[in-house]
Order: sequence, then structure tokens, then C-alpha cells
Amino acid sequence: MVRDRKTKIMFLCRQAPYGTIYAYEGLEVMLIFGAFEEDYTAVFVDDGVLDLKKDKDASGIEMKEFSTTYRVMEDYGIEKVYVDGESMKERGLTPEDFMIPVEVVDRNAIAKAMAEQDIVIPF
Repeated sequence: MVRDRKTKIMFLCRQAPYGTIYAYEGLEVMLIFGAFEEDYTAVFVDDGVLDLKKDKDASGIEMKEFSTTYRVMEDYGIEKVYVDGESMKERGLTPEDFMIPVEVVDRNAIAKAMAEQDIVIPF
């Protein structure tokens, strides 16, 4: 069967990198999905913006530091990476604080992008 277009899938990352398994499992799901040829977008909002922060140290909580794996998202076809500007500013971050290039957008742009998706997967 030949499809006329790729499925548009958005990963909505809202959880902090530690304290729950959501950020880690979300990253794993993104990379698994990336094995397929679809149209992917990753959006980081709320505490999810902390997932992309450089130089995190998880040694004090005895967890493996997994966030450097976000650097391979582009290799897996996840090239559209958006960060909510308001969430970023509320946490004292700037685009230079992130380990990968991101596009900082406002919540209206996120809502518009979300409405254009076939599937939104929240983490």
C-alpha cells in the first residue's frame, strides 16, 4: 500500500528529566518511532524544557545521565524541535543552555502545530 503523505506525529515532552520515568521513556519512544519514515515534531514545554539543558549531573540521585541521547534525534528524523519560550524563561534558560539547536516558539505556535498533527503523544 502506498500512502500519499507521511503521518504527522508530535511528541509533547512536559516532564522534568528526573523524578519520573516519563522523560526517559519519551526519548526512547521518539527514537523507536524514528526508525519509520513519518513527519515528526518534538515539543518541550513546562518542565520538559529541562530535558534539553546542557551539563546536567545525575550522580547525586544515582541515575544514569541519559539526556545526551537527545543529540541523535535529528539522525532519527526528528528535525523539528520546538521549545516553549515562556517555559524556558520561567526556568531561567536561554537557547544557549540547550544541548541541541531548538526553535523557541510561543504557545500559540505550539497550539497551531498541535492542531495540524495526526497524532500527539504526551510524555
